Amino acid sequence: MNFKIPFMKYRKIAAIASLILFAVSILSIAFRGLSLGLDFSGGTLVELTFKETIPLESLRVDLSANNYEDFQVVNFGSDTDVLIKIADVEGNSSIGDEVFDLVQSNYPETELKRIEFVGPQIGSELRDQGGFGMLVALGMILLYVAFRFQYKFAVGAVVALAHDVVIILGLFSIFTWDFDLTVLAALLAVIGYSLNDTIVVSDRIRENFRSQRGINPDEVVDLSINQMLSRTLITSLTTLLVLFALFILGGELIKGFSLALIIGVLIGTYSSIYVVANMLLMFGINQEDMAIPDPDEGPLDDMP
Repeated sequence: MNFKIPFMKYRKIAAIASLILFAVSILSIAFRGLSLGLDFSGGTLVELTFKETIPLESLRVDLSANNYEDFQVVNFGSDTDVLIKIADVEGNSSIGDEVFDLVQSNYPETELKRIEFVGPQIGSELRDQGGFGMLVALGMILLYVAFRFQYKFAVGAVVALAHDVVIILGLFSIFTWDFDLTVLAALLAVIGYSLNDTIVVSDRIRENFRSQRGINPDEVVDLSINQMLSRTLITSLTTLLVLFALFILGGELIKGFSLALIIGVLIGTYSSIYVVANMLLMFGINQEDMAIPDPDEGPLDDMP
């Protein structure tokens, strides 16, 4: 397909929209924080198997009636396997056994598969190490793109990735969706997906700056994005089809993971078009930046 969409005509509108979304996300994270799952906040996990399918709402009512406040009840695998997560209660180390006894009193043939306890200290370590790992990933990406292309591309790529991650975190904060280890894994996957798209677009921009003459930088960027648009759309749409299938059919346990990836693919596709291009044009990229050094030119050429 030969697209001729003037993307850069709307780059200022896109920049304003990105800044607003970014600012709102930062404010929400700063003042509301994230609704941390039990992986980070600490708590007890109880895995049960029932003889037949049990309405999850009845289990939630039973737990609420016995003064359990912060909990999750989801199917795990089949309809008869249930996972109960309950937030840490200070001074109560036998909460898992209490929950099993409560469920078994109403459903005598319930089978206990496992009880696991995650302390708040372990949860905070997981959170800190995950955040540190994300920062290291961004730093390595900055070095790679600077080596592979040029520092202007490197800054644009890292800004785009930070833009994607912050907006995803902001949406999880605004809508109080649970943020757990699966969502953190999704964020790292989004970084890889978005970077791949950014590298492909950046490579085409570089090649067109070297091959196209007599057109301004806005036109070079528009040409490059349009040339890669069919590839970008096909990749994004096929990925989204799988993610929507996971979101709808995968069950509660991976809903946060698939939701974060769906948002990440959409935001990442947008940022590889507008955020990276906006940063390059803001830095004043031109054909001289993309010129291939002449190996015959050097200090020896100036010798008599």
